[in-house]
Amino acid sequence: MNASAPPPSVSPYRPPQPKNTGSRSALWALLGVAIGFLLPVIACGGLMLVAATSAAIAGGSSAGAAAPREPIPQHVRGPLTGPAVAIITVNGPIVEGQASPWDANSVAAADDIIAMIHAAKHDDSVQAVVLEVNSPGGGIVPSDRIYQALQDLDKPIVVLMRDLAASGGYYISMAGDYIYANPYTLTGSIGVISEFPNASGLMEKLGIQMTIIKSGKAKDFGSPYREMTPEEKAYWQHVIDQAYDNFVKIVAQGRHLPEETVRKLADGRVYTGIDARDLGLIDALGNEDDAIAKAADLGDIRDVPRVIRYTPPMTPLEALFSEAAQGLGLKLSLPGFSWNQALTPSLEYRWLP
Repeated sequence: MNASAPPPSVSPYRPPQPKNTGSRSALWALLGVAIGFLLPVIACGGLMLVAATSAAIAGGSSAGAAAPREPIPQHVRGPLTGPAVAIITVNGPIVEGQASPWDANSVAAADDIIAMIHAAKHDDSVQAVVLEVNSPGGGIVPSDRIYQALQDLDKPIVVLMRDLAASGGYYISMAGDYIYANPYTLTGSIGVISEFPNASGLMEKLGIQMTIIKSGKAKDFGSPYREMTPEEKAYWQHVIDQAYDNFVKIVAQGRHLPEETVRKLADGRVYTGIDARDLGLIDALGNEDDAIAKAADLGDIRDVPRVIRYTPPMTPLEALFSEAAQGLGLKLSLPGFSWNQALTPSLEYRWLP
């Protein structure tokens, strides 16, 4: 070996470097977040598809020969057969039409309530009804339609007021033969309200002017683009007074009170169940068991009554859609609110807290 030769060069040892996984982890995290956002969207799309399919089937049913939508009685307690007490629930603001699967449990749609009343009327096993009311009221026309259907039921009705039975909720209760409330139920609010939005000040600030061409001076009555005139306010007060007079008469008739006595109480305020009982606006303080027992007594049911509860009529697909919507906590409407109500004049038996 040549001593003068340089030693061979040796590369220094370098341990293997780990692969760069930081970007990949970030990618997976981003993908997880995206999936988390997309799942509810996909679920909503599926529910909307079910709703559309249900609507299409319902539309085809009306044109063809399909089974009608009927309320289905659900057994609550007591014997499986025999004379029954039926519970009909009025929950939420009283509105016209049918409730959609989205808000079936948050609004009291007149068509649905009346369908349940008719079902109880034509069921020979139902000998009395408990009307469970938890409502701030709502439209005058749907409230009166429900009241008239209850008047036509021709079976004993016991009203059970829950948290709130005000205005239209109290109006429909006047069809009852006996009324129970919780000591701290809020009820009453006997009166009529109508709201007219006035955006004229805002439009002036924005520099927006509306040109109105009309066939008569009252054609744009209640327009949100201008202030209401004193003459118009006086006219609408006359309309309100007519509806109010009807409300007072309904209460006087239902509670067997002089009209003057009712007018003193009917200034729009709500009363607790305790005060309502003392003033004669309800009969007694009680709970569901009391209401069922009273209904059974008025319906001449001597044994333990079979208790059933009617649910609003739905097609099978609508029922599935409603259950899915509740499971996901979805709601696409605001109880008691409608754009039609906000933009057009309306008369309401409704309490505004």
